[in-house]
Amino acid sequence: MRSSRLAAADLVRVSLLGIGARKLRAALSVLGIAIGIAAIVCVLGISQSSAAGLQHELDRLGTNLLTVQPGQSLTGDQSTLPLSAEQTLTNAPYVQQVSGIAPVSGTVLRNKHIGSIITGGIGIKAARPNLPSVLRGQVAQGVFLNAATGNYPVTVLGAVAAQRLGITTLRPDTAVSLGGKTFTVVGILAPIELAPDIDRSALIGFAEAERAFRIDGSAATIYLRTDPEHVGEAAKTLAAATNPAHPDLVSTSQPSAALSARLAAKKTFNSLFLGLGAVAVLVGAIGIANVMVISVLERRSEIGLRRALGATRRHIAGQFIGESLALALLGGLAGCALGTLVTVGYARYEHWEATIPATALPLGLAGALLIGTIAGLYPAARAARLSPTQALAR
Repeated sequence: MRSSRLAAADLVRVSLLGIGARKLRAALSVLGIAIGIAAIVCVLGISQSSAAGLQHELDRLGTNLLTVQPGQSLTGDQSTLPLSAEQTLTNAPYVQQVSGIAPVSGTVLRNKHIGSIITGGIGIKAARPNLPSVLRGQVAQGVFLNAATGNYPVTVLGAVAAQRLGITTLRPDTAVSLGGKTFTVVGILAPIELAPDIDRSALIGFAEAERAFRIDGSAATIYLRTDPEHVGEAAKTLAAATNPAHPDLVSTSQPSAALSARLAAKKTFNSLFLGLGAVAVLVGAIGIANVMVISVLERRSEIGLRRALGATRRHIAGQFIGESLALALLGGLAGCALGTLVTVGYARYEHWEATIPATALPLGLAGALLIGTIAGLYPAARAARLSPTQALAR
């Protein structure tokens, strides 16, 4: 007697019929897998997009920006930079651009009638005309200081300073009070990623700062652009070039290191989020297994009838594994689609270029199918073990 055969197309049709007969339960099972797969795709996609955005920002701003500031003596006293520091650094090896700033004592107010508590947190700084060029900054409105305007009571506001002062649009008569003196606002800067202190400052020319506020003309912070191929070598010579007599009283740093640290931190958190996504997938797999076990109990009559008509244990096992795989595949497809949509939407919101790793979607589907196979093994084996008489017995 020839054994009965079940074609692959018939197995697929039977498996889908079993799912279609219990739509709500199947939908809930699919949802569990979809959420887990979507979480994994989102973690991979959003982290990749974020990392690409940070890397683009690093490439745009450059990792060759260094800062020089006065350090502390052995007694803890704050030192100062020599008056000639900017000039000597200009001639230092591998240094391409130099621009210094100096703090100026005084309160920044929208006008003399507004209390300082309302517009607090804004400082006054003397700045060189080439500061935006060194910091890769942009002027959002108006113009920056130049050799001429630096000698007059005019100021350029950082992005945060302008916001706090309520200045959104420049007019010819726009003015602020700096240290009790009136300064005309000639420009507003766009946010500067690598120098957030500039965003919270009102910038004036060194010549005007010396005349109106009696500063000595020395810089407190010096920004330098170096040869991108020799950043490390340049950093080693800056302290000695700044203060040859006491290089130990000079501190150097690399502002872009903060962005690099953020890039590394994102990679660390990715492992945690991927673990959470795996837990969600596991919960979905348990849901599928639970649904399939209940399905075996509810469909004993169907199983008994099919066995009586000639279906073998292998056919019954294949049917239930097929149903489990179908549920997992539907969940995987839905999860990949949902994860992709969320990633693209979030990337656009953050103004990143949406990037989804090439392996994310295939791995998502492969993981869903693996989970579906594992989840369906026990229910399939349980269904296959039922004899026709046991299955049809009430």
